[in-house]
Order: sequence, then structure tokens, then C-alpha cells
Amino acid sequence: MAFTSENVKVFLEVLDSGSFSAAARKLKRVPSAISMTMSQLEAELDMPLFDRSSREATPTVAALALEPKARQVQRQLRELQTQALQLHQGLEKRLTVAVAPELLSAGWNAPLARLSEEFPTLEVEIRSEPQADALKLLHEGEVQIALVFERPALDERERFQEFGSELLVAVVGPGYPLALLDGPLREEHLKNMRQIVVASGEIANADPRMVLSKQVWLTDSHLATLSMVQAGLGWAWLPKTLIQPLITNGSLIEIQFANMTNELWLWVDMVWVKDRPLGLGAQRYITLMHDSL
Repeated sequence: MAFTSENVKVFLEVLDSGSFSAAARKLKRVPSAISMTMSQLEAELDMPLFDRSSREATPTVAALALEPKARQVQRQLRELQTQALQLHQGLEKRLTVAVAPELLSAGWNAPLARLSEEFPTLEVEIRSEPQADALKLLHEGEVQIALVFERPALDERERFQEFGSELLVAVVGPGYPLALLDGPLREEHLKNMRQIVVASGEIANADPRMVLSKQVWLTDSHLATLSMVQAGLGWAWLPKTLIQPLITNGSLIEIQFANMTNELWLWVDMVWVKDRPLGLGAQRYITLMHDSL
């Protein structure tokens, strides 16, 4: 077959450099080797690729017609070589990360852009899961990393890296009874008002720091929680970064407490399992997340 990875590389370098001697310098070879490679290719194709009547290597119409496909082949060969090297070094086929719904507006996505540049063949899946489910999937091996709030107690099976903090604010819709009360509220007011909580299955799976009311409705999404609060169905802790525009335009109201703050600062952790080695992509993602702080 006429084309090989070697003569494609030489062909494109001659095109880019404009002469056999310049291509030889770039490829660290002697000009005669470059000329011979091109002559052999032309003989196999039975057509000239360069006009040699001057000191410059002027591409023929045929060479210019072949150039786009040759560059595509060169790019594909590089990608193939990169993928083979990455597999040899331990690059996993897919990186799956579970993210607690309240953290979907956190800065976990920017490092993915850098990761995709470094590992273009790596597939990435982001799963939005309530915190208890995210950790369950982590220990079952369904995801490699979980991005969650700090846990009330450490799990000796886990390793973690802090990733900043998230501010949650107690809010209510304008039509809900809490919003109609005059003055700051005491804790006993909240206990008798319905709270919307992101948790899976049952209230036992919710973070106890976030549950104040006796009556609790559950969702598995912060967007569902937001929708229910706006509809006047209850109050909730929601990420300040998500809801600040709604507070500003009056669609949500911050609850003012008399005997406690209406803000809840929680540390955010990237968590993985100790006895399950991480692939190259997961390791690099953790580093990029840390460097982005």
C-alpha cells in the first residue's frame, strides 16, 4: 500500500516546510532521505506530488487534493498512539462521578475541560444523586468519585479531599405562612412548618444537620426542591449560588431566625474508596479539582 504512517508524516512536513531540506532539518534527517521517501511514494502512486524544478518543493494539484485526508490520518494515528499509551499507563475507559444535587452549581465542571484536553479518549459520566445514594454507589463500585458534603462521621473505608465549601440558605416562597409571620422566627416555628429536603427514600438518609421540621417532604433533586418551595409547599435549605437571583427579584424570601443563623456553611469533599485503585483519569481529576481552589 502506498501510504504509511512514515511517508504521511514526511509528506505533510514537506508541505509545511516548503522544501526537502527544511523538512529534513525539522525531522532531523538528511535531505536525500526525505527526497527518497517522496520519490518512492510518487512512484507507487504513479503521479508527481511536488514540482522539483526550483529549490522550493512546490506541491502539485494532486498533493493539495490529498492533503486534507493525510492530515486527518495523521491526527487519527496520534490519537491512536495516545490512547494506547494511556491504556498502558492505566487510563480507565470511563470516569463516573456522583454529585450531590445541591452541589451541581459548584465548580466541579471547569477541571473537566482540562481533563478532556489531557485525555481526549476518556469518557466522562456525571450522575446527580442524593448524598446517601452517591456514597452507596461509590462503595458498590458504580462510580469512582463522589462529590458530597462532609459527612457527620468519617468512614474508614474512604479517602477524601476537601473541595471548598458551599453556603446553604433557608428560604421560603412568598405565599407560604412562614413568610407572612412578622419578625425573626424561632426554632419552634420551623418545627411545625413543612420542610422540603433532598434525600433518597426515607428521612433517615437525609443529613441531620439539614432537618429541623417535624413534617418533611423528600425530593431527589435540588431543582425539584426549588420548584416546590416556589410553589409554596414548604421551606428548604438551598445553595446560595443557585437562588441569589430569585432572592433578589422576590421569588424567594430568606427566612430570618431569632436564635440561630439562616445560613449553613458545609465543607464539600471529593470521596473515593481506599482499597479500589483509581485510574489515571480519576487521579488527575482529583488533582485538577484541588488546584482549582
